[in-house]
Amino acid sequence: MKKQEINNLSLAELQAKLGELTNQYAELRNAHAISPIANPLQLRTVRRAIARVNTEISKKDLQ
Repeated sequence: MKKQEINNLSLAELQAKLGELTNQYAELRNAHAISPIANPLQLRTVRRAIARVNTEISKKDLQ
């Protein structure tokens, strides 16, 4: 998820996206713990997307 896409979302959409990404990350971690997933870089990509969404939520809370 690109920064530009995140900036255009409302606070409610960001929180929904955060929940979706958090669930996706948990599923990937569980799948990777059981047997290595095909592309382990997905874990890093999703984790960074979660961080970007959290940063944008914090920015919107401060405004």
